Amino acid sequence: MSDVTERIEELRLRCLECTRCELADTRTNVVFGEGNPEAPLMIVGEGPGATEDATGRPFVGRAGALLDEALAANRITRKHVWICNVLKCRACLMENGRVRNRPPATEEISACAPWLEKQIEIIQPLVILCLGAPAAKFIIKKDFHMTQERGIVYPTKYARYAIAALHPAYILRQAGETYDGGKSLLIADIDLARRKVIEAKKEPKLSLF
Repeated sequence: MSDVTERIEELRLRCLECTRCELADTRTNVVFGEGNPEAPLMIVGEGPGATEDATGRPFVGRAGALLDEALAANRITRKHVWICNVLKCRACLMENGRVRNRPPATEEISACAPWLEKQIEIIQPLVILCLGAPAAKFIIKKDFHMTQERGIVYPTKYARYAIAALHPAYILRQAGETYDGGKSLLIADIDLARRKVIEAKKEPKLSLF
C-alpha cells in the first residue's frame, strides 16, 4: 500500500465518525469518495443523494450511470480518477411524507469543507472537474455561473486547472427525445479535463499546499 493510499484510508476512517454538523444525525452512510487516490484527475460533485446515502458510494444510481457512460466515452473508468463530493453526508428534508434532497446550508458546507480540502491535499490532483455549480463555487470561485462559464479552464488554489461541467442529475432532468440534455457537453468537458491532465504532466510541478 502506497503512502497516499494509507493517508486516504486514515482520513476515510476519521471521516466516517464525523459529527461536525447535524447531517450526522440523519445520514445512513458517510460518502467519503472512491477511485484511485493517486489519480491526476479528481471529480467533485455537490453531495450525496438517496442512493449514495444508502450505499456509501458517490455517484451511483441513474446519475452515476450517466457519469460512468460519459467517462467510458473518453476511455476512462473510476479506476482512473478520484470521485467525491463537497458534502460527505446527504442533505435532506421531509416534505409531504417523503424525504427529498435539499441544498446544503452554508454552515454544513463550512463544516464539511476540511474533509474535501484534506483529500485534495493528499491526492494533489493536477485537474479537478466540478460537476454542477455548487462544486464549482467551492473549487473555482464563489460567483461561478454555469451557463456562462461551463467548460472554461481556470487556475485554482486546489489544482493546476479546474473545469466545471453540467451535473449528471441535471442532464437527466433536461434530456428529451430530441435533446440529450447536455450529455454531449459532459463528454466534451471530460475530454477537456483529460487533455489538461496530459498538458499539466508536461509542466513544472507546483506545490499547492
